[in-house]
Amino acid sequence: MNNLLKGKKGIIFGALNEKSIAWKIAEQAVAQGAQIVLTNTPMAARMGGTQDLAKELNTLFIPADATSVEDLENLVEKSMEFFGGKFDFILHSIGMSPNVRKGRTYDDLDYNFLQKTLDVSAISFHKVMQVARKKDAINDWGSIVALSYVAAQRTLYGYNDMADAKALLESIARSFGYILGREKKIRVNTVSQSPTATTAGSGVMGLDHLMDFAERMSPLGNADALDCANYVITLFSDLTRKVTMQNLFHDGGFASMGMSRRAMKLYSKGLDELVQAEESNIDFKDVSQK
Repeated sequence: MNNLLKGKKGIIFGALNEKSIAWKIAEQAVAQGAQIVLTNTPMAARMGGTQDLAKELNTLFIPADATSVEDLENLVEKSMEFFGGKFDFILHSIGMSPNVRKGRTYDDLDYNFLQKTLDVSAISFHKVMQVARKKDAINDWGSIVALSYVAAQRTLYGYNDMADAKALLESIARSFGYILGREKKIRVNTVSQSPTATTAGSGVMGLDHLMDFAERMSPLGNADALDCANYVITLFSDLTRKVTMQNLFHDGGFASMGMSRRAMKLYSKGLDELVQAEESNIDFKDVSQK
């Protein structure tokens, strides 16, 4: 279907570079007829290509730190000036953990880093919605989406304190989703995406192995950034007007799996090698590192 977002306007947080899911969503939103404003932190804008994307899509880039209420107020006000009134959707695609970046494991967290993780990756979502609500910036039947991950519900090795942030993010979506739905019919959802090779995701320990595991476990395979963009576009559209306060898994079926045939075959092969090594008195470490 074409022009799913014709006449709609929205703000997109987090388009850093071509690997970013938010970047793909921005491109698809414009392709589907939307008018958008791009935003990112001033530092991220200098490091990435957000301003280049804004030029490519013939739109406005407004720098803003999503943890700063003052910045968010300025962003919403300038966006409404640019749009000539209220807008219809918001994408929150923001995540960062200093503990992950510094290699601090979950049983040895720096709590100042943890606070930063929660503020950037989750509490910023609350701030975005609170500012938008106080300024009455979103049209009735609007849509707000944040990107999450299955680690909010299940423990995944190496995801660290980002799992706590995603759990908080999803709780905020439900709590604010009730308020905005009751008042303005605005829906709020999170999308739990497959592990994706973005700049932010690359900091997660063993991401390449995690992606391979998820690919083997998921009957449909991993969803890539463009797949996610297409899904989010439907959530911004009028086709999903009664979907709210949900965490929507967009992961090829991974979240519903216990064990797949492909994953079991790989596990069985590795287990057979370990058993043979034990029987042959081969150094266990030599086999386990294969």
